[in-house]
Amino acid sequence: MAKITSNEFLEDLLITPSPTGFEKGGVKVWKNYVEQFSDEVVTDAYGSAAAKINTSGDVATVMLEAHCDEIGMVVQHITDNGFIYVNKLGGSDSTIARAKKVFIHNKRGRVVGITGNTAIHLQTTKNGGGKQPAWKDIYVDIGVSSKEEALELIQVGDPITYASDMEFLNDDILSGRALDNRMGGYIIAEAMRSLSERKSELKVNVIALNSVQEEVGGFGARMMSYRFMPDVALVTDVTHATDTPGIDQKEHGTVEMGNGPTIQHGGANHPSVVSFLEDVCEKSSIEVQHEATSVRTGTDTDSIFYQQTGIPSALISLPLRYMHSPVETCNMKDVEALITIMVEAVLAMRPDQTFSVFED
Repeated sequence: MAKITSNEFLEDLLITPSPTGFEKGGVKVWKNYVEQFSDEVVTDAYGSAAAKINTSGDVATVMLEAHCDEIGMVVQHITDNGFIYVNKLGGSDSTIARAKKVFIHNKRGRVVGITGNTAIHLQTTKNGGGKQPAWKDIYVDIGVSSKEEALELIQVGDPITYASDMEFLNDDILSGRALDNRMGGYIIAEAMRSLSERKSELKVNVIALNSVQEEVGGFGARMMSYRFMPDVALVTDVTHATDTPGIDQKEHGTVEMGNGPTIQHGGANHPSVVSFLEDVCEKSSIEVQHEATSVRTGTDTDSIFYQQTGIPSALISLPLRYMHSPVETCNMKDVEALITIMVEAVLAMRPDQTFSVFED
C-alpha cells in the first residue's frame, strides 16, 4: 500500500462522514493512517480506535485523545408522499438546517437530498424570516413521490450529514464541515507520527485515542479510558473563538483564532497537568490562550478524568469559528501549535511521571 501523506489524510478525514453513532468510515480513515507509524492499533466494540507507541511496560503511559464523531441528522419519519422528516444527532442547529444539500447514508452508499425551505413569497411572515423552525418542522426532499419509492432508497434510522467540502480561504484558514472534532483526530495522529520519528527520546508509553459518540455524551472516551487507565490524559477538542461580531466576550471569554490554542483551567483539568503544560509551552516558546471552566468542559475530558481512581487530565483546545455548522473555520497555525504542544509535553515526561495536587 502506498504511504498516506499528512495532506491526503487531512482531506480524507474531513470529507468522510462520521455522524455520531455511525463513525465507522471516519475511524477507518484514521486507523489506516496511524497504522503506518504505530506499534499497535486496537479498536473496541463500539468503534473507538487507539494507536500505541510502546517503550516499556514499566513506565508511565500518556493518552492523547480526540473524538471522531460529528453532529448530523437522522431519518425519523417518511410521509406517504415520500418526504422525510428528521431528528437531530448531537447538538445540531435547526436554525441553519433549511435550504441545504444533504447526504442520507444507507447501507449501500448515500442518497442526495435537500432540506425544504418555503419560498419567501409564500411565507406568512414577509420579513425574510419567520419563527425559528423546530426539528419536527425540518424535512428532506429526495425527489420521489411516494413512501414506497423512498423506502427503496432509505429507511428510518439512516444518518444524514450536510453535503459540504473543506476549503482553504487562504494559506492558513480552513473551513468546512465537522472540523469539530476531525481536526482533533488529525492533531493526535500527527503528534503520534512525530513521536514515532523521535522514539529514541521517548521515556513513556503513548496511546492516541480517537473516540466515538462524544457529541451525545462522551461514551467512547469513557469506555476506552476505563480500559487503558493511563497515568495522564491530554485531550484536544475545539473551543469557541469569540472574535467574530455579535459575541459578548465578557460572558464567553476572549479567544482569538490565530493566537494559539487554549489551555483550560478548573473543573476536570488537573492543576498539576495544567501547570506542566504551561511550563512546556514557555520552554518551547509556544503562544497559548487561557480559558476558565465553570462546571463542565463540554468535552471528553469530562468523561475521562473520573474513571476508577482518577486520571489526571487537561484540555488543550483549538479555537473554532461557527461551531456546529457546515462552515466551521480554524487557523492551521493553531493546529500546528497544538501538535507541537502535545509532542513536547509527551517528550518532557519522566518514566515515573505522576501528577498530584499535593506534589510541589
